[in-house]
Amino acid sequence: MIQINVKDFTESLDELEARNGVSREIILNALKEAMEKGYKKTLGGDDAVVRVDINLDKGYIDIGQEKTVVEDPENEFDVDDFLYIPLSEAKKINKDAKVGDTIFFGANKDEISKATVLSIKSVYKQKLSDAEKVALYEAYKDKVGDMITGKVEKVEENGLSVNVGKTSLYITKKDLIGDERFKAGDSIKLYVASVSDNTKGAKIVVTRSNPDFLKKIFEEEIREIYDGTIIIKGIAREAGERSKVSVYTNDPNVDPSGACIGPNGSRIQKIVTQLGNGNNKEKIDVITYSESHGLYIVDALKPAVVLGANIDEENKKATAIVGDGSLSLAIGRKGVNVRLASKLTGYSIDIKEASTALEEGITYTSVEELERLDIEEKQAKAALEAQRRAEALKKNDSLNTLPDGYVAPSKRHYEDEISDEDKERLLETIENEEEKEAPVKEEFFKEETPLEVKEEKVEEIKSEPKKVEEVKKTEVKTTTTLEDLEKELASEAQKAKANQNKSRKKKKDDEVKEDSHVTTVDPSQRMSIYTDEELAEFEEEEEINDEYEDEDIDEYDEYEDYYDDDDK
Repeated sequence: MIQINVKDFTESLDELEARNGVSREIILNALKEAMEKGYKKTLGGDDAVVRVDINLDKGYIDIGQEKTVVEDPENEFDVDDFLYIPLSEAKKINKDAKVGDTIFFGANKDEISKATVLSIKSVYKQKLSDAEKVALYEAYKDKVGDMITGKVEKVEENGLSVNVGKTSLYITKKDLIGDERFKAGDSIKLYVASVSDNTKGAKIVVTRSNPDFLKKIFEEEIREIYDGTIIIKGIAREAGERSKVSVYTNDPNVDPSGACIGPNGSRIQKIVTQLGNGNNKEKIDVITYSESHGLYIVDALKPAVVLGANIDEENKKATAIVGDGSLSLAIGRKGVNVRLASKLTGYSIDIKEASTALEEGITYTSVEELERLDIEEKQAKAALEAQRRAEALKKNDSLNTLPDGYVAPSKRHYEDEISDEDKERLLETIENEEEKEAPVKEEFFKEETPLEVKEEKVEEIKSEPKKVEEVKKTEVKTTTTLEDLEKELASEAQKAKANQNKSRKKKKDDEVKEDSHVTTVDPSQRMSIYTDEELAEFEEEEEINDEYEDEDIDEYDEYEDYYDDDDK
């Protein structure tokens, strides 16, 4: 058993964990494996069973060999004392020992030689390195295509060692931009091109010369590209020399190339300053992507001014015609301009001066004609798209506008629902009743003698129970019960009675009102209109009217008798 200083040991674990990005558990496991292998070498056999216990709570490391208890052999040489121990020997160590038990033989600190310590150290460093590679792969496998920032640790002839936090990455000279130079401590941006895991551990490839590095810089510096308003269609790059970037937008109010260049070239200059600190600054041409192959090639050859082009779309070949004396500008230094234009457009481009094209009989389409054809093609596409949308709207019906999965609601049916036929029959019955009641109400208020009104009304009232009986016998299929219908009819009868009484009272009030408005005249001055005989007849009629008006005739008494009789 080896005693350890828990505080110092724990601080060392924390430091390793923070520096290498490896958890404490992995570090302790690596140490245990290293001690097991080192002690096996001390014992002199790889088949020895070695156990290592690291107890941070009690502050010790226990290392030793385990042997299995077996029956005592007849010959002591029949037992492999490297792995086994006879029962009799085991009982000397533990009196309760039995066959099959394991006896642990702990090692003292003095028994561990310097060679064993060196072996443990070597194995531990290897195990820790392997753990770091695994942790590194896990940390960077999802960062492919991202930009990271580090500090230069060491400058070598063929590249740089860059610290990126918990590990160091190496970038080769070919992955740098042109002749840029760095010194230890400089900050540097790196693009993670790939991350792979192999037998040697994680392999992380970082670069600054990749076209995607330039694309990331554009995304960081130009917000229209970051938010998707402007789209980068392609990049052709020779790091440190020249790059061509084609951009496109669906927003007609945005100039894609102008937005990338910025006012007075301010935006593009910020990008150029991040492309190395070499003597020769990398130049960037920003062009507008076009679906017209001819115009796309013309713009890709900037800064040269192209007069026209002959396009062979089938073989992906093009001949660009430039003005006399502009050939070298179109080709570029060491052919970089035409080479990048070919990479960007996907066409093999040959450049001819106008006089040479005339001598060789090369026909071409001028830039003005290419622009006119492009406008016509766009207009035709727009018209075709408008026609397609109109036809689609014409074909679509209201169901097509409903959301997916919509099901039209079906009519609900209830057990006690009245059928349409029964509804019609019930409505006819009610209408007939209203028609039969209307004449009675009108005739009741006609200017007739009270006697005639009484006789006719009494006859109609007497006939009412028969009509009601006929209505009752009519078969109507409805959820309304007969009892409810009877109550409803009784209620209607009472309302009719009340209305009649009100009308009669109103008539009397009107007569009184008219009498109250009659101008009072002196009897001696009033002219006699009727004879004495006529006046006597009028008085007799009024007496008869008063006699019948004083009688309280209830036209619905027989109704009440009918509804009170449940047997009818």
